[in-house]
Amino acid sequence: MPEITENKISSYTYQALLAVTCGVAFASYFATSLRVPVVPLFADELGATTTEVGLINSSLLLMSGILALPLGLLGDRWGRKRIINLGLVTSACGSLLMYWSRTPLELIGISLIFGVGLAMIGPSLMAQVADISPATHLGRSYGWYTTSIYSAMSLGPAAGGVLAQALGYRPVFLAVALALFLLLGPVLFWFPSSEIKTVPGQQRLFAGLIQEGWRNRGLQGCWAVTLGSCIALGVFFTFFPLYALQHGLNAGQIGLVFAAQALINALSRIPLGRISDRTEKTKLVVWGFLGLSTVLVGFGLSHNFTVFLVLAMASGAVQGLAFTPLGALISEVVPADSRGLAMGGYNTAIYLGMMLGSAGMGPVIGQVGFEPGFYLAALINLVFTGGFWIISRCLRHPPASGALPGG
Repeated sequence: MPEITENKISSYTYQALLAVTCGVAFASYFATSLRVPVVPLFADELGATTTEVGLINSSLLLMSGILALPLGLLGDRWGRKRIINLGLVTSACGSLLMYWSRTPLELIGISLIFGVGLAMIGPSLMAQVADISPATHLGRSYGWYTTSIYSAMSLGPAAGGVLAQALGYRPVFLAVALALFLLLGPVLFWFPSSEIKTVPGQQRLFAGLIQEGWRNRGLQGCWAVTLGSCIALGVFFTFFPLYALQHGLNAGQIGLVFAAQALINALSRIPLGRISDRTEKTKLVVWGFLGLSTVLVGFGLSHNFTVFLVLAMASGAVQGLAFTPLGALISEVVPADSRGLAMGGYNTAIYLGMMLGSAGMGPVIGQVGFEPGFYLAALINLVFTGGFWIISRCLRHPPASGALPGG
């Protein structure tokens, strides 16, 4: 089969390339999500304390958050195909190491390796969606892509639990590694390839980083609103189970609340992506995150299962309304050869935001309680959303002395 290159993408159908990209995204996120419910149980079997279990998860998020931006930039320079393949191999090797691990400390170190692999895969996959999509179809492309990964992250943990029940903990890690190694074939044969990009001058990577990250106000606004919203979501995902338990919900009901949120979040992405192609993306992002703040306040005011379920579905819908056009918007505010950097920063904002919401708000909620904690999360999200709106307005209507760089 002839190799697809960036300058030959037009000879292949956009739909076929998008289908392959979404298929690989679904499979990779499904495979890596198999381990989510298994690792804490496996760590407990190895004698891990509660603190060590927390460190295992946070080390993965921390490494992914730190490296997503520079590794996304590396994908811009070395080619997305190379970085995605390297990420698949790294994650597969990390899963094999988990199979052979014997102590909680080893699991913490291996989770760092796993985080490196995820930081390679996510940003370059997102950037490729923009590379292969016509400008008029960016919204619907990200709708399909985010539906793929959210569906995978919803189904993966359930499948991992079933596999662990049937086969035991360690075989799940072998299954993850095998699945990731098998994905190398589709990526090698179907993904567009690109030459290593070089330009005159020293410190090429850092020059691109400074130019696109520190001077592009539109990109900064997108990163900032992602960070703020994920701080708020980190509060919800971490502390809602405890809050719901306090108000009489059982584990099954709490699971249904999260399932409703995930289902609506995933299913809403495709129609909302099409809408974002015909509507101003900035307004959709703002309305979506305003809705998120409203939903968080609603959670703080509510105390029964039925209302929680309705609010969870609303939460999924407003997340789809905001994040789907936000992904497309990020790809529009940077040059094509810097999309990996842009998506790397986006992934960094997601990982670090979730960490800040979980770890940073824990002591605060311990002092003030759950309800004020939800209100504070809503306020944080509102402040970042307001900043995003102000930046976007300034970029659309620059001062007479000269336009702001970026956007």
